[in-house]
Amino acid sequence: MIVRDRPSGVRLFFLLRGSILPRIRVTLLVNTLIAILVTVGHGNFFTLKITLTAIPFTLMGLPLAIFLGFRNSAAYDRYWEARKLWGELVIRCRSLSRQCQSFVRAPREAGAGAEAPEQVHQRMVYRAIAFVHALRLQLRDQGDADDLRRWLPEAEWPRVQAAASKPDAVMQAMGRELGQCQRDGRIDACLASSIDGTLSAMTAAAASCERIRGTPIPFSYTLLLHRTAYLYCFLLPFGLVDTIGFMTPFVVVIVAYTFFGLDALGDEIEEPFGLEPNDLPLDTLCRTIEISLLESLAEPAPPRLEPVGYRLT
Repeated sequence: MIVRDRPSGVRLFFLLRGSILPRIRVTLLVNTLIAILVTVGHGNFFTLKITLTAIPFTLMGLPLAIFLGFRNSAAYDRYWEARKLWGELVIRCRSLSRQCQSFVRAPREAGAGAEAPEQVHQRMVYRAIAFVHALRLQLRDQGDADDLRRWLPEAEWPRVQAAASKPDAVMQAMGRELGQCQRDGRIDACLASSIDGTLSAMTAAAASCERIRGTPIPFSYTLLLHRTAYLYCFLLPFGLVDTIGFMTPFVVVIVAYTFFGLDALGDEIEEPFGLEPNDLPLDTLCRTIEISLLESLAEPAPPRLEPVGYRLT
């Protein structure tokens, strides 16, 4: 995610970091070169004069702009829903820590070797941290197990490691711990139901993220817009050269930057869990949850992640 103040004045036109321009620069350069060649040759292709008027481009340009806007709106809806789901995870994780520390107590018949409530609190909170890390790794198709393993009891790790869905395996362990607490008399049934509701909400948020990750915008729709935008921008010089002459490359580059930029931006935010500059900062969100939960246990917390080159990962 790009995090920076909006520039003003002339700086607005020369910023590259955070702009979509680096992604489309090759296509834009080729389009500009074609526009220059068409202008120099005045629309002649060897001995053939290609004559186009502005009418076809007027008819094509408006629908193309509308469809690009619709696609970007659909892509942004996916992005915004994903951000709301991770916001929900932040809330639920904090609630889980509070509930565990408020409701889970020593067992009714505590023997000499009975665990202190603080140990149960710590395991549940650590598993919540493991859950969000496991979800992040799954959504990004990453396999860095160190961020996950260090938060889980050693006896649970083989089971989680072998699971097809590691977030679900971590959640199953949390559910078993909660059930054991109820059987041991550490928590009343009505309060256990409240904590179980929090666990279910976390599972629902994770499943919704998986739905977004596994259901892209239909490829045929995206392909149609790609092809139309490219054809429009590469043919545009032939429709303008007889009207505006040497100004053709300048107009073409502005139009192409807009259409190619909107197209590329839609591609980026369509998959909000990736590692592109405009994707969601899942590392930062996981670190935020980690800090909140460790502070709730009165344990040392790592520092917050800061933007590097105006970018949060």
